[in-house]
Amino acid sequence: MIQAKRKTGLIFFPAYDWEISPTHPERQERLLYTQDQVLEEGLLDIQGIKEFKAGLAREQDINRAHFCVPDVNSRITHSHNISAGGCMEAARLVLEGVVEKTFALVRPPGHHAMRVVHGVRGFCNINIEAVMVEWIRKNYPRIKKIAIVDTDCHHGDGSQDIYWHDPNVLYISMHQDGRTLYPGSGFTDEFGGPGALGLTLNVPLPPRTSDQGFLHAIENLILPVLDEFKPDLIVNSAGQDNHYSDPITHMAFTARGYARLNELLDPDICVLEGGYSIESALPYINTGIILALAGVDYSFVREPDLKPEELREEPGVMDYIKDLCESILDAWHQRNKNSMPNNQFVERNRRIFYDTDGISENQQETLRFCSDCPGVFKIDTQASTGYRALCVHVPHGACKACRRQGREWFDTVKGRYYAAYLQDMDNNVYLIDIQ
Repeated sequence: MIQAKRKTGLIFFPAYDWEISPTHPERQERLLYTQDQVLEEGLLDIQGIKEFKAGLAREQDINRAHFCVPDVNSRITHSHNISAGGCMEAARLVLEGVVEKTFALVRPPGHHAMRVVHGVRGFCNINIEAVMVEWIRKNYPRIKKIAIVDTDCHHGDGSQDIYWHDPNVLYISMHQDGRTLYPGSGFTDEFGGPGALGLTLNVPLPPRTSDQGFLHAIENLILPVLDEFKPDLIVNSAGQDNHYSDPITHMAFTARGYARLNELLDPDICVLEGGYSIESALPYINTGIILALAGVDYSFVREPDLKPEELREEPGVMDYIKDLCESILDAWHQRNKNSMPNNQFVERNRRIFYDTDGISENQQETLRFCSDCPGVFKIDTQASTGYRALCVHVPHGACKACRRQGREWFDTVKGRYYAAYLQDMDNNVYLIDIQ
């Protein structure tokens, strides 16, 4: 019998009862073919690879990561509770020492869901990784620093938004250039908020980037940054729509490339995100990732239609990728040279479109920049649904002045708003004051 070098847990939740539509890329079959492949290849017969059941995220778990307007239950289905709960269980298994690695093969996905949620964006209702990360921080305070490496083909604008101001969560997104793909963001100048500069890193790769380009970015940019950041936990937001056969993207990654990426990255937890080549890609990619996590030979993993000669980088593409990685790494090393006066209020105005639901949102964010803590912020949000809300976030490790400012914002809201919302992370408090 084959023995895994590292005990690895798998969590399957195909979400049979949830789909956007029977023919939509985000439908039940996305995981059923992978499940069949895992069984056919005998991966669960490998000693040290074991399947576990998903958990269940509760309303308070979701409230740690999101302001759901008007409320959590109106924004999600039971399947979303189980998808996020599967991620939480994946984390528990690792942090309790039951296994060394986990892969949450769950759906629906989540990395386009931002801190404020009025509807569905990019197939995402809630951010399942963020729900997991905040659950970890509440229940395992020894985990101080977390890195999320997002390898989905689409920029994880939701994860970026949630951790934009957080100095203890490093968010790295490696994706197809936003000039050529939804959501049209994820450029190198998106570098984190004023108190967390450099802790958001975007690697926008050109269309048709293959294994060579992806792995160069991992080895020459992402691994050196991780080595300097020294996270207590690494999460791979493991989207699989970079595959050469994916119907809605334009990249050239292979299943074996994905396996090598995870071998190099060595994440503690993988969470499935996108990937819509249901038969041609996902079963092979997931097999490769599972074997890589477990430390088992994956050299036999190969797509039946693979033609490596057709996936080679075009002339000049690798030079572009090398220059891109060098410039991002240089910016990372220079990140602490910028500073701001303490107690200054910084504003950010944004327009957000919920493409799945056709909802438009206007946001005005005000951050109290603070040298003593990550800084309290409020979001004045108004959506085309008619809801206007004030959302106040008091961060982990908030100082007394920022905590006082947050309560003042929340307590003095009068009129104009449907409700005021408060997240107090240290005290695990979430309040809604309906006006």
